[in-house]
Amino acid sequence: MLTASRYSDESTAGRAPDYSDAFEKLDSISPRLDRLPPTASIWKLVLLLSLGFFFELYDLLLTGYVAPGLVKSGILTPTTPGLFGTHGVAGFIAALFSGLFIGTIACGFLADRYGRRAIFTWSLLWYTAANLIMAFQAEAFWINLWRFISGVGLGVEMVTIGAYVAELAPKAMRGQAFACCQAVGFTAVPVVAFLSYLLVPIAPMGVDGWRWIVILGAHGALFAWWIRRNLPESPRWLAQRGRLQEAEIILTALEAKVQKEFGHPLPAPEAALPVPAIGAFRDMWVAPYRARSIMLMVFHVCQAVGYYGWANWVPTLLIQKGIAITTSLLYTSVIALAAPLGPLLGLWAADRFERKTVIVAMAGLNVACGLAFSQESTMVALILLGVCLTVAGNVASFTYHAYQAELFPTRIRARAVGFVYSWSRFSGIFTAFLISFMLGKFGVTGVFVFIAMAMGGVMVIIGAVGPRTRLLSLEQVSR
Repeated sequence: MLTASRYSDESTAGRAPDYSDAFEKLDSISPRLDRLPPTASIWKLVLLLSLGFFFELYDLLLTGYVAPGLVKSGILTPTTPGLFGTHGVAGFIAALFSGLFIGTIACGFLADRYGRRAIFTWSLLWYTAANLIMAFQAEAFWINLWRFISGVGLGVEMVTIGAYVAELAPKAMRGQAFACCQAVGFTAVPVVAFLSYLLVPIAPMGVDGWRWIVILGAHGALFAWWIRRNLPESPRWLAQRGRLQEAEIILTALEAKVQKEFGHPLPAPEAALPVPAIGAFRDMWVAPYRARSIMLMVFHVCQAVGYYGWANWVPTLLIQKGIAITTSLLYTSVIALAAPLGPLLGLWAADRFERKTVIVAMAGLNVACGLAFSQESTMVALILLGVCLTVAGNVASFTYHAYQAELFPTRIRARAVGFVYSWSRFSGIFTAFLISFMLGKFGVTGVFVFIAMAMGGVMVIIGAVGPRTRLLSLEQVSR
């Protein structure tokens, strides 16, 4: 039985790792992981990571739901004075995305250096503490500052979870694993939406409702250490860092649990592919990774416009259509119930279709539903189209999180995903101001025309350049 003490966070800092057997060990570990059937032990690991993702998405996506409360309390304004003013809702959103940008582009390497498990835990604690401090601020400057600091931790966490899930899940269920992670994670959306509907318009115990929303999210810290005790380090990462004995202990224990649950001898591993153990940032810029990196950079600049242009602005967009704040939050709560539906569909379909095909199809659905939403005013139509936009966005989300993690080798996975993903955060900074500008000048229709143009870019770049990954091992994809 593998004890929690063996899930050591010991890093290689301060000593030179022994890579002499890393090629051979990693070459055997990957096929052994990929042949494991999806038993309860495998799904337990995925669910633990999913629970961490729940708290991450709660904190990430509360932005749009608490924004009306910040306006109501007089701290922020609904529109932005000047293109880059900091006292409007756009400045609040931009502060988050600035932190996310730093967290992904500058700190993504941390999980490659210190391990998936350690960085997963500490980044969760980081952003939880920052949000808790933010909840007690009363000025726009300090709220934005602590939201920025929170964003740094969120950025690191999202990169780490993607690498973690990709490396622990066998290849036949990798898409399902990402779908499960996001299905659990996106249940945070109806939770935060419903809490906002109940609390934002009021001030329980004399404390603004939006502050309660943020404080409730801080409970993620209570689960951090419990999750940590039950998660092993990635055997792939351990082998590449020269910690071969630890990798063997963890994988052998996992194989024993899976075989007991499976009730039959495990399938024989496939032939191993040689994988170099040491990676550097420059590896992103050699074939075939250079084309993939550029493709994903362009993709993320565009997809952030569509996803966060909707997710962070939906209550404000409804208010701009003449709907009162309370009614807007009610509509938003109903729409938010659809957030887990996309990933739940993925539990059935994620590994049945090519990732690139799904991304292109969901981008097209986003264009059609967004333009229709901008022209509607009836309750039923707005809610139905809002549901379609939410489902399309979240199907695309779990799909591209799996996709980008598959396109890079283990030695640079967190670093590379962090770098390309940072471009969505960079885009998000300016998207907030641009959508605020479009909303002020051209109304809701102008916002969705802007989003449609960006999603058209997604369809072109992924459809034309994206490689196929379905049912391939990580090593086959990254050869």
